[in-house]
Amino acid sequence: MRIGELAKATGATPRALRHYEQAGLISCERAPNGYRIYDERAVVRVRNIRHLLAAGLTLDDVQVFLPCLDGEVAVAPPSDKGLRVALERLAVLNERIAAQTEARDRLAAALRHKTGGRIPPVA
Repeated sequence: MRIGELAKATGATPRALRHYEQAGLISCERAPNGYRIYDERAVVRVRNIRHLLAAGLTLDDVQVFLPCLDGEVAVAPPSDKGLRVALERLAVLNERIAAQTEARDRLAAALRHKTGGRIPPVA
């Protein structure tokens, strides 16, 4: 299937598919006219990549899951390495959330101070 067909089948954009290919997560053959040609297994692989990205992992994190991207990643038991990567990513996300929460609280306090306790409506 061509890149547009794979994009339609998976909900990914052609740009994202090229990015996954550049990252070594998917591969394709080239037609004589230069078009990318993917086999049917790419649909499962791309859906799994998108599932892992939606869970908060990065493309670098997804590299750890390469051996199981052609199966049912969502229901398979994680490997020790996969579990470690996911836990590390969770810690990073928790740190970012804490930093954003602190920034929000500081801004809200500054607004309350400047407005006499009233925070003006946000447009």
